[in-house]
Amino acid sequence: MLEDLTIKDFAIIESEHIEFSKGFTVLSGETGAGKSIIIGAVSFLLGGKAEISQIRAGCHEASVCGTFVIPQKGAASEWLSEHGIEPENDRILLRRFVRDTGKSGAWIGAVPVTRTDLADFSAFLVDIHGQHDHQSLMRVPEHRKFLDARAGITEEVAEFTVLYTAIVEKRKLLAQLDFSDAERARNIDMYTFAVNEIEEAKLSPGEDESLEAEESRLSSFEKLYAGIESVKTLLDGGESGIIPLLKKARRESQQASSFDRTLNQLDSRLESAFYELSDISEEFSSYSQKLVYDPVHLSEVQERLSLIYNLKKKYASSQSAPLQEVFDYYEDAKRKLEQLGAGGQDKESLRVEITALEKQAYIAAKKLSEKRRAAGDTLSGEVEAILSALGMKGARFAVSINEKPGTDIEQKCGPYGMDNVEFLIASNVGSPLLPLAKIASGGELSRVMLAIKTIFARIDPVETLVFDEIDTGIGGEIAAALGRHMKALAVNRQIFCITHLASIAVYADNQIKIRKAVEGGKTASSVQYVEGEQRIAEIARMLSGDSDTQESLEHARAMLQKAH
Repeated sequence: MLEDLTIKDFAIIESEHIEFSKGFTVLSGETGAGKSIIIGAVSFLLGGKAEISQIRAGCHEASVCGTFVIPQKGAASEWLSEHGIEPENDRILLRRFVRDTGKSGAWIGAVPVTRTDLADFSAFLVDIHGQHDHQSLMRVPEHRKFLDARAGITEEVAEFTVLYTAIVEKRKLLAQLDFSDAERARNIDMYTFAVNEIEEAKLSPGEDESLEAEESRLSSFEKLYAGIESVKTLLDGGESGIIPLLKKARRESQQASSFDRTLNQLDSRLESAFYELSDISEEFSSYSQKLVYDPVHLSEVQERLSLIYNLKKKYASSQSAPLQEVFDYYEDAKRKLEQLGAGGQDKESLRVEITALEKQAYIAAKKLSEKRRAAGDTLSGEVEAILSALGMKGARFAVSINEKPGTDIEQKCGPYGMDNVEFLIASNVGSPLLPLAKIASGGELSRVMLAIKTIFARIDPVETLVFDEIDTGIGGEIAAALGRHMKALAVNRQIFCITHLASIAVYADNQIKIRKAVEGGKTASSVQYVEGEQRIAEIARMLSGDSDTQESLEHARAMLQKAH
């Protein structure tokens, strides 16, 4: 459960601290007041995109903090335990910021985390349903995902996808082995030549970089030698050298420190500098003695580099590419040789293997299909019951599950099994079931999505649900039915809903009003809980745009009394 939220310089919110309670909470306010910004701040806190545009104008950083109550047992607690994070008094603080430099950061408790970790963890805490999420019902492929979630087979489907991918890869391999003999022979010759050429070069990882450094040193011998001699002269070149001068300075320093002990530390530092520079001078001299011009070795290095550059030209993206690309090509060429049969690949054994995997996939797909059909019947009944409560009495909802077309010999499967899944609906009594994506209105789609969310809420441990203007396309008694439904749903959940409809807002346990005003030449949103007469006035404004007339106030008071 979300216990509190602190927002600082986010969008048009300067600074707000909001405390929340259980039950059904409505966020209301005039259009553009900033209601969706609150949801945007929550989304940001939970791992949504961090963008500089989210920072309030004239500020350098936007930040959001939120305290969540964590059940002692459950997926959220397990995640924290696995990552070594301890909640305090069954609570965990989430923090996130974004700066105008583009830098962002996030914490769970006192532990800094990545955006991915933050999103993974927060998925156990809050489910946000945006005002356009119902449009996902217009995408038929999403229907299969909803059904699989209700059937509890999401992980099984993922395992099937891995199996299906393996079959596809082996089919590709078999197709490669079925090349014409001439084409196959050409490919074998090409890859064999490449493997042999790279092997004969006996390359070492990073060899190109070390050879380039060696070539630079050898080819610049004269400049290098002259530079070393210049350094030696400056350090220890007669009386004007640095070291002889330091030696004199040491004698003077020792004499001075014998008169004043406070100079002992400076004298010690001067002594250390003398010995350090003396050591450096000796190492330069040693390097100079070993420095020999070797044109034969330079020629060998250049010849080796030329070989490497030629290999890169053939087998890497460019001559300046890392040598690793040549190694990668080498490994890929060996793998392709094996696939083409040069490594003893038996086409017949591969066919047998593919047949066995296809049989395994068919059995797995059949099991998935059976579970989908059982879950489809259950889901249909559950959705119809909720739709009836939401003002769609007599509406029928069905899940169409058809096998993908195949042949008498081969059953066709896709990466998710053998089923084509689509939701159907008959909005009115006596109407035929037709594809949901084609005939449902915006208001009907919103209610179907709410029904599905409600069903998942019964089996999902997520305690906090957020609905951002789910009332799109509805009004009147249907809106009241939706309000009653969310109030019932909030008995065991924390529900937040942004709405413009008074007939929904009156059913809320709590109401928060978002206001927008210009202060100091800047636009800012503010947040206020409304209770008693203030709430009556806000409901009146939602009803008629006017909270001053006695008629609208009495109407609002009557609606609240009836709802509660």
